[in-house]
Amino acid sequence: MDLISRISHHFTESAHLKLQALDLLAAPIADAAERLVQCLMADGKILACGNGGSAADAQHFSAEMLNRFEMERPGLAAIALSTDSSTITSIANDYDFDQIFSKQIRALGHSGDLLLAISTSGNSRNVIQAVNAAHDRGMNVIALTGRGGGQMAEILMPGDIHLCAPGDRTAHTQEIHITAIHCLCDAVDCLLLGVE
Repeated sequence: MDLISRISHHFTESAHLKLQALDLLAAPIADAAERLVQCLMADGKILACGNGGSAADAQHFSAEMLNRFEMERPGLAAIALSTDSSTITSIANDYDFDQIFSKQIRALGHSGDLLLAISTSGNSRNVIQAVNAAHDRGMNVIALTGRGGGQMAEILMPGDIHLCAPGDRTAHTQEIHITAIHCLCDAVDCLLLGVE
């Protein structure tokens, strides 16, 4: 096995997919950043959710908002719904794992808030339930998906924004998602701070 060639292939494929994603996602990422700023300026908050690596991405996004990204600014209201183990396990135990995010959204979400829903397949049942709960609460959704968007793409509403990564490999979808998240964080800072 030639590990150097295998590693080279990973880098090359990832770079090609990111360039494809640039053409597909630059405009919707800009729209999503403007929507995030509108929400925050109206005293709204952003709730973020996902499973596994997508849970880590939701937490990463929330940390960049609450603390800072690359520029000094006040903290911004964002909550990762994957971090409270007592809440998650009590909902999963008393009700169903599919409700671990939706029950939190129904309790914490308000009209004008936003949901950042992350699923590499677009088929995560608990994230789909979260999208439905957000809609019930009058919230719009920014969906980060892959593989054509799966079932999540089918339930998004006209006010929602869909950022669907090209390609079929979960790892590369996650790489595009974290790049998109960094672009969102940078764009939010630029819009809020008036940076050109």
